Amino acid sequence: FYPHNRIIMPLAIDLLNPSAEKLASQHKLKRLVQSPNSYFMDVKCPGCVSISTVFSHAQTVVVCTSCSQVLCQPTGGKARLTEGCSFRKKKMF
Repeated sequence: FYPHNRIIMPLAIDLLNPSAEKLASQHKLKRLVQSPNSYFMDVKCPGCVSISTVFSHAQTVVVCTSCSQVLCQPTGGKARLTEGCSFRKKKMF
């Protein structure tokens, strides 16, 4: 076995530059840079069209401040928005 006769084989995947789909499917602590799965979102009430800020993994029922309509229901993980509600993710910074 001689060191100059070794064959250098490239890796099948790039470990330093994973794809966005791969990062999204990985556990939050096993990503290249740790990041949470939760986020804050602006939810528009279908009844009165006012906007409320809701946590994505809310553990309580969230109601609209002006018309008292239910905006989202808690589940085991992410909160489920009621039908007719539209949302957008808030920017982190």
